Amino acid sequence: MKIIDSLVGQAAGITAIRRDIHAHPELCFEEVRTADVVARQLTEWGIPIHRGMGTTGVIGIVEGTGPKTGRAIGLRADIDALPMQEFNTFEHASKHAGKMHACGHDGHTAMLLAAAQHLAKHRDFAGTVYLIFQPAEEGGGGAREMIKDGMFEKFPMDAVFGMHNWPGMPVGQFAVSPGPVMASSNEFKITIRGKGSHAALPHNGVDPVPVACQMVQAFQTIISRSKKPVDAGVISVTMIHAGEATNVIPDSCELQGTVRTFTLEVLDLIEKRMQQVAEHVCAAHDAQCEFEFVRNYPPTVNHPKEAAFARQVMTGIVGAENVRVQEPTMGAEDFSYMLQAKPGCYVFIANGEGAHREIGHGGGPCMLHNPSYDFNDELIPLGATYWIVLVNGWFKSEAAGTGA
Repeated sequence: MKIIDSLVGQAAGITAIRRDIHAHPELCFEEVRTADVVARQLTEWGIPIHRGMGTTGVIGIVEGTGPKTGRAIGLRADIDALPMQEFNTFEHASKHAGKMHACGHDGHTAMLLAAAQHLAKHRDFAGTVYLIFQPAEEGGGGAREMIKDGMFEKFPMDAVFGMHNWPGMPVGQFAVSPGPVMASSNEFKITIRGKGSHAALPHNGVDPVPVACQMVQAFQTIISRSKKPVDAGVISVTMIHAGEATNVIPDSCELQGTVRTFTLEVLDLIEKRMQQVAEHVCAAHDAQCEFEFVRNYPPTVNHPKEAAFARQVMTGIVGAENVRVQEPTMGAEDFSYMLQAKPGCYVFIANGEGAHREIGHGGGPCMLHNPSYDFNDELIPLGATYWIVLVNGWFKSEAAGTGA
């Protein structure tokens, strides 16, 4: 691996910042302390900042000393934690009950801070780097809110890049691919209105429970029969609520769950067919249907040119054999909003198998959204190197007229 030497020297200081953030997790749009930590470090390194975009977002501005080209690039890290209890017992475990950095956003922040420190000292590029420390990725749509607040108008950039740690891949590897890499995230709630009765006299009522059972089964035929087999889509009914007593047929039954797709076209199809199925199954049983469908995050779709450029950068750092194909995942990511607005790509950096937290971890696997998770600090110099090489390479390619 070709890691920038100075990043190794500063790794201990950045690791301390990362662990401090891990110990003090904050949920979406509440990241005041985390934003203070980020802002203080950037200011200390001579980087001008803008605060408050997307409520608690921080943007650092690093100007290169090369010719003024008007070109700019954005690098994004998320800063929020998850509403879950941490099982780890090491010294930097969460000090706030029910809050935990279980997705590695503390590590993403640390890698971008490490890159920021280096870029502030070595401004040998022709353009502007915007360091985007984004709040509320975990369900709050912080990227969407920063865009609504005019981020791309106030800080015009030609491309934007993001990175997420990925457990289960050996440290020293990356993954990137063009096209969809993360799915859209959507929620539904269906209320079936029947007519309650005594369980011994079902003919006197309209039982919503068997209606719900038929509906759940019918939804899966949308996946297997309504869409093309090569188009990915998942319908998961994750909650069914009905009844209060064993001898009473309830008045209503509520279904809730999620839908995931890689394209908006498939999402349109699934939403339309789900509503048709729900309403007609209810009608067939003389029940009433209330159908709600909420679209959350759109699919995360990498732009081909920027994905190819990112692969080139990774190859130069870790070698082609350590740059994997980015297998699409049905998880969702609000960086998707930024990629809808600007060219760019979202990549994975390997977080290892979990051996880095052998002492004091909670006994479980080191997977994302797991109470025994912890970010691997060994990645900080490597991730920062990727950011720095990407910045320098991007501006050189722009200056040469070859683009990303």
